[in-house]
Amino acid sequence: MNPPKTDARRHHDPAIRGFASDNYAGAHPEVLAALALANGGHQVAYGEDEYTENLQRIVRSHFGATAEAFPVFNGTGANVVALQALTDRWGAVICAESAHINVDEGGAPERMGGLKLLTVPTPDGKLTPELIDKQAYGWDDEHRAMPQVVSITQSTELGTLYTPDEIRAICEHAHAHGMKVHLDGSRIANAAAALNVPMRTFTNAVGVDVLSLGGTKNGAMFGEAVVVINQDAVSHMKHLRKLSMQLASKMRFVSVQLEALLAKDLWLRNARHSNEMAQRLAEGVRAVHGVEILHPVQANAVFARLPHDVSERLQKRYRFYFWDEAAGDVRWMCAFDTTEEDVDGFVAALKEEMAR
Repeated sequence: MNPPKTDARRHHDPAIRGFASDNYAGAHPEVLAALALANGGHQVAYGEDEYTENLQRIVRSHFGATAEAFPVFNGTGANVVALQALTDRWGAVICAESAHINVDEGGAPERMGGLKLLTVPTPDGKLTPELIDKQAYGWDDEHRAMPQVVSITQSTELGTLYTPDEIRAICEHAHAHGMKVHLDGSRIANAAAALNVPMRTFTNAVGVDVLSLGGTKNGAMFGEAVVVINQDAVSHMKHLRKLSMQLASKMRFVSVQLEALLAKDLWLRNARHSNEMAQRLAEGVRAVHGVEILHPVQANAVFARLPHDVSERLQKRYRFYFWDEAAGDVRWMCAFDTTEEDVDGFVAALKEEMAR
């Protein structure tokens, strides 16, 4: 059979890559192949397909025998569904002030999830038991939203990492107060690769109750999952996913992507590569006089401070974002498809613009 004809045509140059976000990258070829494999014929809709069933087996191999995956469309959806499942209508979530759920989700956890975020300033994007205690009080005060969940991000929004022991301490502290722990794992693969440990080492093994499992930033076309580790911590997940408009009718196309990433080592290969490119970028940038790296480069992000006019000129050559424009802080992200030539070209362009 001849392949079907299409009027679609390419509207971009696939050789152009920037450092704005790992969301800018396309889908990994092995993920695209998996999508094609899942296509054709009929499969039961809404998650009763063979691919979603097999995904459960794979997820349990990573996160323990009690783990259950609920595929969703995107990361904000995963976080909102997970946090709804962990809280009552009067509940609140303690998180870092820099947390994605607080800064970059358009107020969705509060407006759509109906919960209150209790934020804590942190120097490195990481919570500690002591920082959690700044908001962990007032459970019997009807005038205050009740702290019920601690949400952490691994790797953090500042590119830093929690050690397994640090997450264990947070889980033990939260559980001692009757709170549950949610882990936003949009870049969980990068964290595991950088720490050189399995994902279970800092999730189910240390007491995390529910996590948002990222796929898009690690080579998927679209799709994430809420992974429930502690079944006693949540209620009515299926209903909440539907209510939150995160139930895919053709769920096999989300599940097969996560299967392609997680069944073997594609997730790890992609994460290791993007982390290595960030290290290469950091090494190159450190040699540029007048550029300051702001945080330890532990995953696939580099945060730096440089003159504002230099950043503006450089942005005309490579896409990236200001993190704090008033301070001159920028963020450079590496992806699974970032090449050494991309990094070296960017560093050379930075040197040229700094010399002007």
